[in-house]
Amino acid sequence: MYRRTAATLLLALVLGAGVTACGGDDETGNGTDTTTATDTNGEEATAGRDVFLAQCGSCHTLADAGTSGTVGPNLDDASLDEAAVEQQVRAGGGAMPSFEGTLSDEEIASVAAYVAAES
Repeated sequence: MYRRTAATLLLALVLGAGVTACGGDDETGNGTDTTTATDTNGEEATAGRDVFLAQCGSCHTLADAGTSGTVGPNLDDASLDEAAVEQQVRAGGGAMPSFEGTLSDEEIASVAAYVAAES
């Protein structure tokens, strides 16, 4: 229980710091091609990947997205639950700001599904 809470708080801290520091105005976050995703859910996976690249990729490492950020946790080393990712993105926590009101419900759901599937 403590490990899961600590991991959630760390994820919140990292995602928050990354968003604050990185902005998110760049369409891809790092110039990576956003036309493919390995998730089998087609359009939703691509949409989640696009949101990840624009909002999270400059701070987080995620091999599928081709990102190597070092501010936030390496998501390739994490085993994340979709609901926990969605809650973290919505509410923020630690140094991570809330994306509620910044991203649509659909964008939050799609990035949470993408991160959970690829981490």
